[in-house]
Amino acid sequence: MDSITLENYRCFGEKQTARLAPLTLLVGPNSTGKTSFLALIRALWDTVFGESIPNFREFPYDLGSFQDIAHNRGARGSQASEFVAGFDFSPIEIMEGSPVHMWATFENRDTAPFPAFKRFFSNDAVVEVRETGAGDISVRSRDSDDEWQDYAPLPGLAEFSERFPLPFGFPKFLFALQRQGADDLPGEDRGEPAWQHLVTAILAERRSHKRPFANAAIRSRPRRTYDPILQSPDSEGEYIPSFLAGLARTNPDEWQLLKQRLEHFGQVSELFNEISVRSLGNSDGDPFQVQIRKFGNRRKGRPRNLIDVGYGVSQVLPTITEILRDNGPSTFLLQQPEVHLHPSAQAALGTLFCQVAAGDRQIVVETHSDYLIDRVRMDVRDGTTDLKPEDVSILYFEPRDLDVKIHSIRIDEMGNVLDAPHSYGEFFMAETRRSIGL
Repeated sequence: MDSITLENYRCFGEKQTARLAPLTLLVGPNSTGKTSFLALIRALWDTVFGESIPNFREFPYDLGSFQDIAHNRGARGSQASEFVAGFDFSPIEIMEGSPVHMWATFENRDTAPFPAFKRFFSNDAVVEVRETGAGDISVRSRDSDDEWQDYAPLPGLAEFSERFPLPFGFPKFLFALQRQGADDLPGEDRGEPAWQHLVTAILAERRSHKRPFANAAIRSRPRRTYDPILQSPDSEGEYIPSFLAGLARTNPDEWQLLKQRLEHFGQVSELFNEISVRSLGNSDGDPFQVQIRKFGNRRKGRPRNLIDVGYGVSQVLPTITEILRDNGPSTFLLQQPEVHLHPSAQAALGTLFCQVAAGDRQIVVETHSDYLIDRVRMDVRDGTTDLKPEDVSILYFEPRDLDVKIHSIRIDEMGNVLDAPHSYGEFFMAETRRSIGL
């Protein structure tokens, strides 16, 4: 995603657009909507590409009912009856760099937000999808120079959906239109019309990206002993120990690669030097322990149980494992990954995020750590990774009475913050002046 647009959503009343980058840092005081912003990113992905209606109460985000989510200006009768949100992305291969814009209108449907209307458009085409309470779907499309083409639900769509399981809403219906090959599709006599290019671009985006991974602000607590039960990924990282143990047991080569990556971060962050999985038996079903080892100047320390080392290690381990393992998600929504970490380890996280975002992954981080932010700025300045200034976006959430304004802040080649409002960093400057007696 290149940007997010929102209006009448939670504490964001006015319509505003926030720039996303390969690495986006969400900063600002508590209770200014940073977590709500992360939740919206995942909900919008589900709205377009998901297999069900977006759930604004799915862990780790529980935003409540529609009444809790639609903006309320604080006066009687000021509750918004709907909210609007959308995003842009750039499907370079299919649309030749032309951005695709999407926005959805969410209405109150059985106390939950429902994307009743969705609009997708590019430079050359527009497609609109409207869904009624009865489950009917109407679609209309046009190229830039054409009249609107309206489509009633196609015959056999239900049967088509059973044979080709597809995501909820727009992709399912428009993919059916693509495959139908009806004679009355616009542009049949002059090649594929622009709106079908638009549909193809959106479907390709769905195939090439997994659902964003969202972590919880507080991760799972370490245990002295784990049972090797099969678990699916979760926001708290509860499954990570079993994942590591299974990898070490069934795929030693992949485990060694991940182990090297984890240990490299452990060393530069000064958290640990070695990580290992110790089985407490000879069979695959026997319990196991996760052990951490630190090295001294002349001697190597003994392996210690994960529960016996600093709490910061067990809190950061799920996050860095998700980021460093192969075949992971392409988008990460991270809440306060620096929790329980020493400033030097917080800074090391900044470097890790720069390294990962310089590849083909996108990281959106809610953080209160100036050490992490400053490390990102310095790494960009020093060229430590391939991350460029334009690859970083700092979103500053500024409270304004009962609303919040999002400022999209950039950095330059020297790591300097550009066009920040006066209130950005004001507290830290005041504390610095006080500490030196000014």
